[in-house]
Amino acid sequence: MNRIVPLILAIALFMEMMDSTVIATSLPAIAADIGTSPIALKLALTTYLVALAIFIPASGWMADRFGARRVFMIAIGVFTVGSLACAGADSLGAFVGARFIQGMGGSMMTPVARLVLVRSTERKRLVEAMAWLSVPALIGPMVGPVIGGFLTTYVSWHWIFLINLPIGLAGIALSRRFLPIIPGIANGRLDAKGFILSALAASGIVFGLSVVSLPALPVQIGIAAMALGAACAILYTRHASTTARPVLDLKLFAIPTFRASIISASLARLGFGATPFLLPLALQIGFGLSAFHSGMVTFVGAIGALVMKFATARIYSGFGFKRILIAMVGLSAALLVTMGFFSPAVPFVVIYTILLTSGFARSLMFTGINALVFADVDADQEGATTAIAAVFQQMSLALGVAVAGMMVEISMSWRGAGPNLPDFQFAFFVVAGIAALGVLPLLALDARAGAAVSGHGTSLAGENRVAVPHS
Repeated sequence: MNRIVPLILAIALFMEMMDSTVIATSLPAIAADIGTSPIALKLALTTYLVALAIFIPASGWMADRFGARRVFMIAIGVFTVGSLACAGADSLGAFVGARFIQGMGGSMMTPVARLVLVRSTERKRLVEAMAWLSVPALIGPMVGPVIGGFLTTYVSWHWIFLINLPIGLAGIALSRRFLPIIPGIANGRLDAKGFILSALAASGIVFGLSVVSLPALPVQIGIAAMALGAACAILYTRHASTTARPVLDLKLFAIPTFRASIISASLARLGFGATPFLLPLALQIGFGLSAFHSGMVTFVGAIGALVMKFATARIYSGFGFKRILIAMVGLSAALLVTMGFFSPAVPFVVIYTILLTSGFARSLMFTGINALVFADVDADQEGATTAIAAVFQQMSLALGVAVAGMMVEISMSWRGAGPNLPDFQFAFFVVAGIAALGVLPLLALDARAGAAVSGHGTSLAGENRVAVPHS
C-alpha cells in the first residue's frame, strides 16, 4: 500500500478535527478581543456544526460528479480561507460567518477523504489504510484543547487559526502531486428536494442539540429546532423511498454490514463523543487542574490511538471484524465506566493506564467500523456511503455532548449544588451504558462478515479492488 495517500488525507483531516475542538479553550480570550461574551461566542461552535450538517449530504454527489480529488482540494481551500477569516474577525458576526465558511470546507473534507481512500486502495489493504485515516478523528479532539490553551496563553488566539494556512497550502500541493486522479461519475442532477430536506433535518437536529448542550440561546429554540429536524427527517425518508437517486440513499441500510456499522458506530460515538467534553471539565472542576494540565492528561489517550494503528490490520486479519468489534465496543464502554470513578484519590498512574488502554481500544474499534461500512457496497454506492456515514457521525457526536450536558444538569439538580466531580461521574456512567448498546447490532453479523476487507480466513486476491493509477 502506498502510505502517502492516507497520510496526506490524515494530515488534512487532523487540521479539521483539531480545529473543531481547539476553539473551546480560547473562547474567553476571543470574546474579550472582539467585544462580546463567551456565552454569545458559543454560537460560533454551533454555526460550525450546522454548516457541517447542511453540506455533508451533498458531499457524495459532488465527489461523484466532479471527481473526489478535485473536491477534496477545494474543500481544503475553503477551510483554509475560513481559517484566515476567523483570525481576522473583529466582531461576533464576522467570526460566526467565518466559522460557517470553515464548516463548509470541513463538511467535504472527511467524507470525501474516505471516498478517495476507498477508491484508491486495494480492498485487502483498506483496514490498514483506514487505520491511518482514523487517527485524526481520535487524537484531534484530545490535542485540540492542549494546543488551543498553549497558543492562547503564550502567543495569541489568532494563531489557532493562522496555523492552518501553511498546513492547508501544503495539503493542496501534496494532494495535487500524490493523490490519484479519480474521474467523476455521470450521476445525474442533484436531488434538490432531498438535499433541502436532509439539510434541514440534519442541521435542525445538530443545531437543537448544540443549543441544549451549549446554551448560548434559550433552550426552547433548541427544542423547536430538533422538532423541525425530526419532521424533515420523516419527510426525507418518504421522499427517498420514491426517488431513483436520492442525495442520501437509505436503501444502503438493507446491507447487513453497512447497517450494523452505522448503528453501532453511532451508539459508540454518542458515548465516546462526550469524553472530550466531560473529562477536561472533571479534571479541572473536580481535581482543580489547569486547562493546560488537564489537556496533557487527556492527551495520553491520543498516544494509545496512534500506537494501535501499526497492529490494526494484522488483528482484523487474524480474528475478523465481528469478534474484534464486539470485544472493543464492550471494552471501551467498560473503560468509560472506570472513568466515572476518577477522583483525586486515584493515582495518576492508574488514570494514565486507563486512558492509554482506552486509546488502544477506540482506535481499533473505529478503524474497523470505518472499514466494515464499505465491505459490501458497490463501487457506484461509495459516494452515498461516505455521505451517510458522515451525517450519522456528526449527529451522534452532537448528541453525545448534549446527553452528557443534560446528565450533568440532572445530577446538579438532584444534589442542589453547582457542578462538581459527582455530576461528571454520573454522566460518565450514563454515556457508558449508551455506548455499550453498540454491541447489539454487531451480534447479528455473520462470523465472516467483511472478510473481503479484513482478509480473515480466506484468500481474496481475485476479489480485491483495483487501485486507481496515480497521476
